[in-house]
Amino acid sequence: MHILYFHQHFSTPSGATGTRSYEMAKKLLSLGHSVTMVCGSYNVGATGLVNKFINGRREGDVEGIHVIEFDLSYSNTDGFATRSWQFVKFAYQSVKIALKSDYDLLFATSTPLTASIPGIFGKIFRRKKFVFEVRDLWPELPKAMGVISNPVILWGMSVLEKLSYAQADACIGLSPGIVEGIKRRSRKNLPVALIPNGCDISLFENKTETFEMPFELKKGQVVACFTGAHGLANGLDNILDAAQELKSRGDDKVIILFVGEGGVKPSLIERVKQQQLDNCIFLNAMPKHQLVDLLNAADIGLMPLANVPAFYYGTSPNKFFDYISCGLPVLNNYPGWLADMIHEYGCGTAVAPDNPVALANALQDMASNKDALAAMGLKGKQLAKDRFNREDLSAQFVQFLIEVVKK
Repeated sequence: MHILYFHQHFSTPSGATGTRSYEMAKKLLSLGHSVTMVCGSYNVGATGLVNKFINGRREGDVEGIHVIEFDLSYSNTDGFATRSWQFVKFAYQSVKIALKSDYDLLFATSTPLTASIPGIFGKIFRRKKFVFEVRDLWPELPKAMGVISNPVILWGMSVLEKLSYAQADACIGLSPGIVEGIKRRSRKNLPVALIPNGCDISLFENKTETFEMPFELKKGQVVACFTGAHGLANGLDNILDAAQELKSRGDDKVIILFVGEGGVKPSLIERVKQQQLDNCIFLNAMPKHQLVDLLNAADIGLMPLANVPAFYYGTSPNKFFDYISCGLPVLNNYPGWLADMIHEYGCGTAVAPDNPVALANALQDMASNKDALAAMGLKGKQLAKDRFNREDLSAQFVQFLIEVVKK
């Protein structure tokens, strides 16, 4: 079958962002299917295309995936209005492809919620099969965070959400909370599959043994690493609060490393300078193959989020799966399904939200016992293999799409 796949932020492993869509497309290809990937230009992504844009578009084959990229730049540092306008323009261009292309199934993945619009048009006007993958519940999450408060915008997003589920032949949710959220807002007989982000175990086992951190470490220091978007949702001020608490105790054993980009990064750096938090270091976002070496050289993986109850079971962060893929113990600061798994497998520590003292205590405890860290890391790897092996999840993904088309 031929899948027309819409992901505005698509990237190959050469980029510095998640590669779920790339991995799923590669699995489809390996089983004899064909994929056309439609995307925009993400500042930390890499589509694999290098030819020039002609009339705002370029296309070509990337490792067997036919990629259509629109010249629509996007960055997490852009303002709300700028990002929203790019979402709308991508949806408009995508609808034109959905109405003209030849395909068996249209697959669209959020965020943003507007990713579903080509699927809606393809279903209504061409009766094409449509599967919608939900990575974040909109408008539930922006509303809960207070990012969007305009009642007209929230109403419009709610209408689009309901219309997306009404027109979809099936949906995929990336976490238990997302699946439940889809079921609450959709028709009773809508097939909904839980297929979370996965672990690229073989990728993270391919490390450079001689790698050294790009900064100086004193003897006995450990590195607690955060990798990912530096946005409001990530609650990174909580990490700085813990860093300040450690500094006030005179504890310099823990170095906190931030890797990535995002809207709040400049303010975080400014705070570190003002408070002279020399136990915090910032690096730019980096491609996966570089991140592999860095994470394998780190000691602790930080998994913070803002204390928003909708996050507890409603997110599926890539960084968590990267951490356990390479056997990095995880320190989490909010309850929910990830904290439950950390407790179940013993692959790290979970502390209460909005509690920098508890976070600092956990960092100290973990840093003081490297043998315990190693044991946690092994348990994390076991969790990765048992429940989140990308090979298994991508096979489940392909089978789900085949069943939708057969119906």
